[in-house]
Amino acid sequence: MKIKNLVLLALVGLALSSFTGYAKVFPKVDLKDLKGNPVSTESFITDGKVTVVSFFATWCKPCQLEMDNISEIYPDWQEAYDIEMVSISVDDARSTAKLKSLVKSKGWEFNIMVDDKQQIQRQLGFQTIPQTFLLDQQGNIVFEHNGYKPGDEIELEDHIAELLK
Repeated sequence: MKIKNLVLLALVGLALSSFTGYAKVFPKVDLKDLKGNPVSTESFITDGKVTVVSFFATWCKPCQLEMDNISEIYPDWQEAYDIEMVSISVDDARSTAKLKSLVKSKGWEFNIMVDDKQQIQRQLGFQTIPQTFLLDQQGNIVFEHNGYKPGDEIELEDHIAELLK
């Protein structure tokens, strides 16, 4: 009888944990901006805004396509949802030299940061890019998506709208 109760309790616990969704808080780490200045992720985690965080690299064509497409609708998102967009490059120190010119040529207007040691990537446990996270107003990860195909930004906007209902 005791074994049945323990098994039942374990199953209930497992089931309840699956309903909690993402319980992960976005890591608080110091990164660099494009000028090499330190910037803490805490600055956008704790600002009370819904935040989209996209990880990319200069050599990743799907990453660039995602950011180009989001860049086109980002002003609309800011107006409609008052969100923040942060893109974090996972380029190594050698590739980071290309980053400023890429951002300038693309005209990306959102915050760009550099994680050349892939600290956050290791903490969040993802391998592929682009990797996109949606954070609620408290910095909790409420949605994540890897890879990119045109139209994924529409799905992301649906999640933003749902979060802000």
